[in-house]
Amino acid sequence: MLDLSTFDFAALLPFILIGFAAQLVDGALGMAFGVICNTLLVAVMGVPPATASARIHVVEVFTTAVSGISHLFHRNIEWGLFFRLLIPGLIGGVSGAYLLTSIDGAIVKPIVLAYLVAVGVWLLIRGLLYPPKIRKPTVIAPLGLVGGFLDAAGGGGWGPVVTSNLLVQGAEPRKVIGTVNSVEFFLTLAVSATFIWHLGLDDVAGATLGLLIGGVCAAPIGAFMAKRIAPKLMLVLVGIVLTVTSCFGLYRALM
Repeated sequence: MLDLSTFDFAALLPFILIGFAAQLVDGALGMAFGVICNTLLVAVMGVPPATASARIHVVEVFTTAVSGISHLFHRNIEWGLFFRLLIPGLIGGVSGAYLLTSIDGAIVKPIVLAYLVAVGVWLLIRGLLYPPKIRKPTVIAPLGLVGGFLDAAGGGGWGPVVTSNLLVQGAEPRKVIGTVNSVEFFLTLAVSATFIWHLGLDDVAGATLGLLIGGVCAAPIGAFMAKRIAPKLMLVLVGIVLTVTSCFGLYRALM
């Protein structure tokens, strides 16, 4: 049993704020919960990278559940796109989890991050110079497969890879963000199930509990924001977030 009397809630406050801020961005723009949390936990709070990654994956099971329900309530989900992403995403996620020990993610990560920087810049330019033209995306299943694989094998990548590429294809930003966030719950659940089983309830404390509280509180607000933000502004914001976080990640990966 968890003994709540042993928790120092003042010490949890920084982690609550990190979880809240990261999920607010993720819920509104469809990406960056893992990236923001990892960056702040490791670089600012001094949490070991492996520990930070483990805690974030546990938290995402809960935050993506609340986020998905919130997007459902606000009608941000396109069900055809949802099911076309779901199966490839699960296949990619499970495959990435199984192959994690045999693939050196450090080699692949800089390439993926450089690609995401380019996508972020393109989205930013497209949002600033061109009015968004809504088109049906054509490349969906491969995105789900690659995004799921990178999320499991590399500790993140579902939102940046899938959301950004669907936006580049011209899909409606609000529907893309709501759908990608909703599929992510099932992906995270599939990838994290064994880890959570071995982790045990007593380990859901400290940073994990703080991230969980902040993330769950922010999830409904993020979904509401996704519904209210204009498509043009959303493209610009996604481009900025993706470019900044990917540049920082690329810098750290190359150092």
